[in-house]
Amino acid sequence: MSFNTTKFCEEETYDDALAICSVYGMLQSEIAEKGDYTVKGIGVGVDTFFLIFSGTMVFMMQAGFAMLCAGSVRQKNVKNIMLKNLLDACGGALGFYAIGYGFAYGGDDLKEKTFIGNSYFGLRDFDAYAEFFFQFAFAATAATIVAGTVAERCKMAAYLCYSIFLTGFVYPVVVHAIWSSNGFLSAFYAHGEPFRGVGTIDFAGSGVVHMTGGATALIAAIILGPRKGRFYDDYGNPLEEPAHFPGHSTSLQILGTFILWVGWYGFNPGSALKIANEDSAQTAALCLVTTTMGAASGCVSAMFTDSIIDAMKTGETSYDLTMAMNGALAGLVAVTAGCSVITPWAAIIIGTIGGWIYIGASALLVKLRIDDAVDAIPVHFANGLWGVLAVGFFANGGLMKIAGYNEEHEGLFYEWAGDDADGDLMVAQLASIGFILGWVT
Repeated sequence: MSFNTTKFCEEETYDDALAICSVYGMLQSEIAEKGDYTVKGIGVGVDTFFLIFSGTMVFMMQAGFAMLCAGSVRQKNVKNIMLKNLLDACGGALGFYAIGYGFAYGGDDLKEKTFIGNSYFGLRDFDAYAEFFFQFAFAATAATIVAGTVAERCKMAAYLCYSIFLTGFVYPVVVHAIWSSNGFLSAFYAHGEPFRGVGTIDFAGSGVVHMTGGATALIAAIILGPRKGRFYDDYGNPLEEPAHFPGHSTSLQILGTFILWVGWYGFNPGSALKIANEDSAQTAALCLVTTTMGAASGCVSAMFTDSIIDAMKTGETSYDLTMAMNGALAGLVAVTAGCSVITPWAAIIIGTIGGWIYIGASALLVKLRIDDAVDAIPVHFANGLWGVLAVGFFANGGLMKIAGYNEEHEGLFYEWAGDDADGDLMVAQLASIGFILGWVT
């Protein structure tokens, strides 16, 4: 039985009822006067709060990176690495405000595909501040990936210049190509058909953020060379076995990992950008689940695979906390691109493979004598690449439609099942990988 508000207000006489009915009458008058404006305003407010809250969670990941990096280096270098993480946020904010956002999203009024944006510099003629803040948090995340890799061997002034340059120019060009409405690889190209009819699907940035930051870290590690005593002795002769420099605080490492994991709940669901409509809400909720499954499966696969390998070599079984932590982060990075278009079971597969990729890439770096103090390259670069590629296999057409993509070109596994495989989505994913590698290097 429905509640009759009009009858209630006519019959009740006690003070609380009169107060409620007075407010109800005011609201009815407001709605009658302004139509659906009031309802629309509430939706805009909810969407804005959602973006602000998600951006804040993403920015909180800076604390996670700082704690993880600080715990992973020797105690004498803690202040240095903490300052670099702080400079990432500060330099990133200034660089992204001055030119970065303009290069990333400027020129959306042009009805053609462009390589780089050309407006909104210094936020001129721009007032969508929540959107800027959210995108800045992503830019700062891309920049801080490098901090751990080059720990203990990079000058402060050079690092600040790098941070500003990455967030002000290198990263924004990648963003423009894949996320803006004018990008040549964008799935949301607004003035015609996107690349291969579907564009690149990188929902929250496995490629745009993590692969870009990871590729930068790889280049920096090669240029700077290894830490003293890591692969070579004091005379420059190669060591038979690489020296191991254990971090000084396991507690900081695990707390940093958990903070990053929680921050990812702003990173991935927040990339829906809105929440006050059914499709966006469903997409954001799916992202929560796929993000969780990716992290959990990556952690388990990396730790137990490492334990099995160690048992085969030594005959003894041990469980490495570092493998568990980085495996979880690897799984998170791997599902970031497709978190809105993959099912939870697919997220488990992607995260599991992500853990294995982390182990293999970490071992490869050591073999190549490339020194990565926190294994950021295997986590972010290798699994960022895998995450973009995984979308080409596992993207579900129904979920793509809900998330706003063209569902006619879904992942290869679904296309093969339907005997109608054109491979356009996979081509678009490979094109974005090639572009990021070519641009960053």
